[in-house]
Amino acid sequence: MTYRYPNGKIYSPVEKEKDSAKKRSNPIYSNRGMTLEEDLNETNQFYLHRGIAVVHKKPTPVQIVNVDYPRRSAAVIKEAYFKQSSTTDYNGIYKGRYLDFEAKETKNPSSFPLQNFHEHQITHMKQVLAQDGICFVILSAFGKIFLLPARHLIGFWERKESGGRKSITKAEIEENAILIPLGFSPRIHYIKVLDALYFN
Repeated sequence: MTYRYPNGKIYSPVEKEKDSAKKRSNPIYSNRGMTLEEDLNETNQFYLHRGIAVVHKKPTPVQIVNVDYPRRSAAVIKEAYFKQSSTTDYNGIYKGRYLDFEAKETKNPSSFPLQNFHEHQITHMKQVLAQDGICFVILSAFGKIFLLPARHLIGFWERKESGGRKSITKAEIEENAILIPLGFSPRIHYIKVLDALYFN
């Protein structure tokens, strides 16, 4: 029996196995596409199911403009627009404190470009901090995962806005961010870092 994806492409289990093997053989996040987001989502599910924290990926508001109905059971979105600029990727609550964070990746071997962030995101982070929320960025860079508190990111952003460098150097990340050791379950145990930073 032939299985087809909704777009009509034929399902091939051999291709899937090759892709899985490729991912396993190269664990560096900058070469793994969506894996940082996937692993964060799995980590958040781990926290949720064990009653540790409630953290979810924020949905991006989209305005659907044009939909094609080739069959009664199938609908294809032909045209859609983002309703508004997104703020950060994730939010939730841990030990009674509001959490808000962004997840970013880079392949740059020596720095993290600030062009990966937008002014409205920095404004949002400032607003969260002003309300005593916990705000940070999870960075995948240099083959490692870091947690960078938002106050440091804001400092680097303001330096850029004042005519300074347009990236965060590897040395600055290593000095201001906290390395998140990777595990099996949870995969990216960022709550452990938050405990050390905010709940000691």
